Amino acid sequence: MEKRRNFTPKEKAKIVIEVLREEKTLNEIAAEHEIHPNQLSRWKAEFLSNAGRAFSKETDEVEKVKQSFDKEKDELLRQIGQLSYEVTWLKKNLADSKSREDRIELIDRENKKLSICRQSYLLSINRTSLYYTPVPISDEEIRIKHLIDEIYTSHPEFGYRRMTKILNRDYHIGINQKRTRRYMRDMGIHGFCPGPNLSKRLRGKYVYPYLLRGLNIDHPNQVWSIDITYCRMKHGFMYLTAIIDWHSRYIVGFTLSNTLEKTAVIDTVKKAIKQHGKPEIINCDQGSQFTSDEYINLLKENGIKISMDGKGRALDNQRIERFFRSFKWEKLYLEEYETGHQLRKIVKEYIEYYNAQRPHQSLDYKTPSECYYSGNGILPEAV
Repeated sequence: MEKRRNFTPKEKAKIVIEVLREEKTLNEIAAEHEIHPNQLSRWKAEFLSNAGRAFSKETDEVEKVKQSFDKEKDELLRQIGQLSYEVTWLKKNLADSKSREDRIELIDRENKKLSICRQSYLLSINRTSLYYTPVPISDEEIRIKHLIDEIYTSHPEFGYRRMTKILNRDYHIGINQKRTRRYMRDMGIHGFCPGPNLSKRLRGKYVYPYLLRGLNIDHPNQVWSIDITYCRMKHGFMYLTAIIDWHSRYIVGFTLSNTLEKTAVIDTVKKAIKQHGKPEIINCDQGSQFTSDEYINLLKENGIKISMDGKGRALDNQRIERFFRSFKWEKLYLEEYETGHQLRKIVKEYIEYYNAQRPHQSLDYKTPSECYYSGNGILPEAV
């Protein structure tokens, strides 16, 4: 069996910084370094959560881990035989360990006295994960996800069952419902339709009512809508987070990321508030990024009311959904691009065109920029 690769903390930090630059997709970086994309996502999340420690005066985390395992070592030293050897093994290997990834790297496959099963038990690791070899995303999977993205953009009401039939019938792709459902979950999309047990209370920790029903939205910064969409790449995909002003259709903020995480959502909201001020209400769906503690607390700290779409209701967030559809059919699907830098340029060009030049029938053929800044008392020519 091929020996597992070990990355030093310095190497991990260098790879994570490459991910944060977002010049390449997660799949390209993973293939370059022979790492599974999920591993990179975990490294990125851990890097961001621990970034503040570089400026903290608290006790070094490694020292805390050493003290914790010293206590465990003292307890194990009272035992005899096999337990005595296990204490020595823990003392040697667990001094600087904390995360699951670090514990997996401590597995010694050549050790004759401690079996893999026993080592995994001592390290609190699921033994089956030690025999799994990550499989990179295939070109076929990327191609199918691109087709799903196109079909879903035109028909957001399609669930995985109907999507499977369309792929089988129109594109002659042999794919079953389970695989289609998994791909759609990876992409963060689902068919819009009423679900079962709608009379039951939702069990989510943070689920807020839909505040826009019957609301007279007549001025800018009254209501914003935020959502995330899938942007296909030649060797993978990236995610676009955007915020639209409901009254004027003006895009007040956007962020492009190679991971589907709450960090991009929070950064987009912060930048939009800093540049355009605070709205009265922000509407979103019930995705995990929008029900996180960080997102909810950010809106509450700024005195912004929280509105969430009803489960399975396609029209509750129609403004931002329609923008994503226009962006893909008018720009994204017509362009050739390979890198994150090229995609970011395309997104920026289209949003500038959409805000300042594209007339809207619903706005009496004015541009979003004209409606947004005239409603805020600012002349669009001065922007």
